[in-house]
Amino acid sequence: MLMRSRLRGTLATGFVGTTAALVALLVPGTAHAAPAKLSHASAVSQLNATGGIGLSSSGGCSNRNNATCTSLEQVNAATISDVRTLRNASHCALTITGGTEVGHSSGTYSHWNGYKIDFSPTSCVGNYVTGSFTRIADRGDGAARYRSAAGNVYAREGNHWDVTFCGGSAACTSAASS
Repeated sequence: MLMRSRLRGTLATGFVGTTAALVALLVPGTAHAAPAKLSHASAVSQLNATGGIGLSSSGGCSNRNNATCTSLEQVNAATISDVRTLRNASHCALTITGGTEVGHSSGTYSHWNGYKIDFSPTSCVGNYVTGSFTRIADRGDGAARYRSAAGNVYAREGNHWDVTFCGGSAACTSAASS
């Protein structure tokens, strides 16, 4: 009898959870799903499959808890998809110099939370960004900013491009643009 009671409780809980998930999918504004996350290995594998995208780490490592490493651990799947799109659209070789590791500014749409990637500032990337995207107001620290049609925001910092890949989120684009 105890086993049946536990089974009923498990089934009821599963049904309620499934129902809530369906409501969240079907009723706009009821929930905001967390972005799908990737492991470092999975993200690197996807980038390698695209070709022309490298990773550079001053510490020669990928531990996200070490600021001298370049990590893609827990990066948003949409961020990696958008990096691949940037590579294919620009035809530029890309070198990632910053990912989800510690040492970057905090915030909802931050490196740590999987939204931001830093790239080496090659002339190819610079020409593509400045020639293809809309110039918007400089960031508070003076970094020139550009917004893509997809809503991603590119900020030209001193020694790299700091890019917020918003994955289609209007709230992210708004935050990265203000």
